[in-house]
Amino acid sequence: MNKEVMLVTGAGQISMAIARRVGFGKKIVLGDKNRQNCRTIAKIMTDAGFDAEPFEMDLSDRASIKAMIAKAQEYGEIKYMVNGAGVSPSQAPIESILKVDLYGTAVLLEEVGKVIAKGGCGVTISSQSGWRMAQLAAEEDRLLAVTPAEELLSLKMLRPENIKDTLHAYQIAKRCNEKRVMAECIKWGERGARLNAIAPGIIVTPLAIDEFNGPRGDFYKNMFAKCPAGRPGTADEVANVAALLMSEAGAFITGSTFLIDGGATASYFYGPLQP
Repeated sequence: MNKEVMLVTGAGQISMAIARRVGFGKKIVLGDKNRQNCRTIAKIMTDAGFDAEPFEMDLSDRASIKAMIAKAQEYGEIKYMVNGAGVSPSQAPIESILKVDLYGTAVLLEEVGKVIAKGGCGVTISSQSGWRMAQLAAEEDRLLAVTPAEELLSLKMLRPENIKDTLHAYQIAKRCNEKRVMAECIKWGERGARLNAIAPGIIVTPLAIDEFNGPRGDFYKNMFAKCPAGRPGTADEVANVAALLMSEAGAFITGSTFLIDGGATASYFYGPLQP
């Protein structure tokens, strides 16, 4: 029996929650740079009745991305993509954040967009963080959206001297993710497929716990305490949004970013989180 193929990057809690929500009956190829973590998550899913296969891949490397796509194509056309891979401001230096979160995501959206099946859908995980940075000029947004991926890191705004710190690098990477989704959804549409982004706020995952224990830990704890929801979110709540976007109920949604942050961004601009 042929199965629809789902490509999932990032063997983390959000990726797994989405894959568990929409991946039953599909062939799931799960990619992550950490081989052991990838195998562990794939086994958890397999033991729960899913058909998940681990694949060691590096989101910062085009050849690695293409190798994972080729592996997925061994099972049929790729119908779904979930990109949850990335590094946070407390986990990596500026150069790695830009290479993985910004460049790598751009390459993934481009390469999957070349082969995505008709009726297919992709979701990439962005972040509320990109919504808090200072607004960019329209031309800067356009450059993030349409500059060829191999030239992105040469943009003036992305040069090391113009990036203040790892948080700034992360914010602009996530801004770029959302602009790339808008540009790439045009190409995906030519194949009869859709592409969207989800921008989560504070979601309790190992990555978030690293942030809680990092140099900005108090900032993040204050953020979810003073947002309208008064708490952090869960990976399953992000999966609720992904399930809509990847279903027929979301058939008219493409090129969009959905902010799911308990109102933290609203509070940052208009409430008690205002700086």
